[in-house]
Amino acid sequence: MQLVNTSRDNLLKPLQVVSGIVERRHTLPILANLLFKKNREKVSFVSTDIEIQITTNANFGVGSEDVTTTVAARKLLDILRALPEGPVALNLKDNRMVVQSGKSRFSLQTLSATEFPIMQTVGEVTAAWKMTQKNFRQLISQVHFSMAQQDIRYYLNGMLLVIEGKEVVAVATDGHRLAYSQVELAEAPSGSGQKQEIIIPRKTILELQHLLEDSDELLEARLTAKQAKFAFGDIELISKLVEGKFPDFQRVIPKGHKNSLVVGRDELQAALQRAAILTTDKFKGVRFSLSPNRITIQSTNAEQEEAQEEIETEYGGDAVEIGFNVSYLLDVLSSLKTEKIQISLGDANSSAVITLPGSENFKYVVMPMRI
Repeated sequence: MQLVNTSRDNLLKPLQVVSGIVERRHTLPILANLLFKKNREKVSFVSTDIEIQITTNANFGVGSEDVTTTVAARKLLDILRALPEGPVALNLKDNRMVVQSGKSRFSLQTLSATEFPIMQTVGEVTAAWKMTQKNFRQLISQVHFSMAQQDIRYYLNGMLLVIEGKEVVAVATDGHRLAYSQVELAEAPSGSGQKQEIIIPRKTILELQHLLEDSDELLEARLTAKQAKFAFGDIELISKLVEGKFPDFQRVIPKGHKNSLVVGRDELQAALQRAAILTTDKFKGVRFSLSPNRITIQSTNAEQEEAQEEIETEYGGDAVEIGFNVSYLLDVLSSLKTEKIQISLGDANSSAVITLPGSENFKYVVMPMRI
């Protein structure tokens, strides 16, 4: 029975969308598979890892039969990537999915679709809103690098999303640095109208960043007590939420630092990248020295090697010497797209704040380190 007849690239696109969350090692064999559903010409692909589910749709089905089955996601994807551009047919024969293209033919095992664990949308929608894919992608790209990885404080292994009035705020922290970004919606979200605070898992945020496009096409978001659902283009992503209480981020953001300067982002990033060459994996520290109209950046290592960079900038505040993990600074500089950034400092023991000149929509707090 023929299921699909289309070009290789047409078939690759939806498969690449859903296969990102498929783990290579699974306790449940069915989770290595994707769910294939055909209803006349409409074809759906679904993948899940129990925590996240991604669905995408396409119109290249063949025949009037309705078919539902599952097939190994990685094998099918690898086969299609290895095939040359051209027409590809998917057939179902004796409980095997047959991939045919030119003189190439592959027969893949299938598992029953009844075993596939579909995530159901549960609970009342507490907030729903629309915004452009570009705006949501920018919101998460300005904070995602600050999420913790496998921290025992599990609520840090994700991104806090706060919805209040027309404001959508994203916050992430690993205990050493904190990133805050906000965007204003054209219309207030529908739903309960109450302030919403949810923690979206790290894997979901990284997957969204990968799937979202820098376009003005709309993304539709819906929240329930235990799930978040995002729909954009032909893609629908449902994610469980992280339970727990996120730290009070407002208390972490210092206010009233009197030493402040504006510096070119590209110039600072290039200087830090050069200084980072002489740091080691064990010690990533660089020393910042501020003096009138100048920033001096220094790094040393166990071999007594030394790097020094100087940047001229307008600065008339106190002389300050402070140490930072250079990776934390490079992370934020590579995520921003502005020409200039503003750095506010207290003393050598106070956290620094990086903001965008004339804007309250982004803040990055980084703790100092002893050097």
